Formats: sequence, structure tokens, C-alpha cells
Amino acid sequence: MLVGELDVLDFLRIGVDIAFVWYVLYKLIMLIRGTKAIQLLKGIVVILIVWILSLVLHLQTIYWLTDNAITWGFVVIIILFQPELRRALEQLGRGNIFSRNTKSEEEILEQMIEAFIHSCGYMAKRRIGALITIERETGIGDYAETGIPINGKLTHQLLTNIFTPNTPLHDGAVIMRGEEIVAAACYLPLSESPFISKELGTRHRAAMGISEVTDALTIVVSEETGSVSCTKNGELHRNLELSALRELLKENLSLSAKAPDSKSWKWRGKKNG
Repeated sequence: MLVGELDVLDFLRIGVDIAFVWYVLYKLIMLIRGTKAIQLLKGIVVILIVWILSLVLHLQTIYWLTDNAITWGFVVIIILFQPELRRALEQLGRGNIFSRNTKSEEEILEQMIEAFIHSCGYMAKRRIGALITIERETGIGDYAETGIPINGKLTHQLLTNIFTPNTPLHDGAVIMRGEEIVAAACYLPLSESPFISKELGTRHRAAMGISEVTDALTIVVSEETGSVSCTKNGELHRNLELSALRELLKENLSLSAKAPDSKSWKWRGKKNG
């Protein structure tokens, strides 16, 4: 009985040991992700693979070279990864290397809505035309492919700069997927509805057109009047105050779990009633 208990304790100890090591490795990889160190790390992995193959295939010269490279690898790693190791030690000293440091969905959504409001307010005052389509449940990747890929995180500065007149991307629609600006200068289908006012231009017809074939939410800033409008489900909400636009976005947008086949957040509409 005692032997069985010891076996269970040993098993748990080994499991905790392995889990902790993998977690530390994961955090270190996240720490150097996006830096030049990740490329060096890939090179080290290649050397390890070559070392294993040379050992299995008895390639003496290659084995000797890679074995010496691995033997002196610790010194090389300290030299090459000096900036990243210093940053890791600094974060360890501050006690936040293992903190998740992630924002809640509500905080991300609030920041994104404020970016929309700030950008639309700026463009409305200066009568800068804009067309912003936000993907929800229905995918609009086909329309994103008609434009120029951006794949950048939403900020009001980036969004405003895209629509600045006389720039290569200002004409056409920006397509949003979650907190990412997927593409700019995109072509949207124009609505052929006879009930659209004749005073509305191409941007409004494009916004209505995409709302008729998808559940996307589209914001329009008029170049002629500076008014802000929004379309959804084939409906056009004209001359919105920024406060009304903020409430409309809060009611119709929410962050859902990441789609398994996408690196971006997926949006869904809130169900009313």
C-alpha cells in the first residue's frame, strides 16, 4: 500500500516538474516572440535536428561539428540573447514574467469602440469621407481580398490616416475583423434598392449593399456633409451623434472566442430581446 502511494506521489511530482518546465519555456518563447531572438532560436533547433540525424546516421564529421556547437552553445546563447535575457531578468525582478497581462474582452471592446468614435469624430469635423465595415458572424473575406492587406491592430491614428485624402488607401472601404484592420481600399457591393435617397452617394450605397448580403456593421462618414451614418441588416441609421453611434456599437458588437482557423478575433452580434 505504501509502495502504491509512493508511486502516485512520484507520478504527481514528475507531472508537476514537467508542467512547470514547459510553462517556463512557453513564457520564454512568448517573451522573445517578435524579436530577432526567435530567428536565432530556430537556428538552434536546426542544429539540434542535424546533431540527432548525424548521431543516428553515424556522420562523424557533422556530428563532431554540431556536438562542439552544442557544447559551446550555452556561452553563445548568453552572448546572442543578452538583450532578451536582460529583459527576462528585469521582468522576473518586477514579478510579472508569469503574469498573464491580458485585458478582458470588455476592456478590448471598449477601447475599440472609443477608437471608432475618436476617428469618426475627427473625420466628421473635417469632412473626410470614410467607409468602415466590421465583420460579425458572416465572413466577408472575399470582399477583404479586393483591397490592400493591412493586418494591423486598430488605433484611431491608423484608421484616420487610411482615409486621409490624396493617399493611396483613402478610396474604398476598410474591413475590420475583431481588433484588426484586415484590409483597406476594398470594394463593396452597391445596393440596388430604389428606396435609398438620391442625395446619398456611393459610400452609403456600398454600406447598404454589404448590409443586405451579410450581417456586417458599417460606419459611413459623409465627405459632403460630415454626417455619420451606420448600416446593419439592410437598415440605414443616418445623422448619428457620436453618443448614439457609441451606443449602437455597444449594442451590436461583442467579442466572442477566437475561431480555430483564424488568428483574429471573431465578432458576433448581441441578441436583443
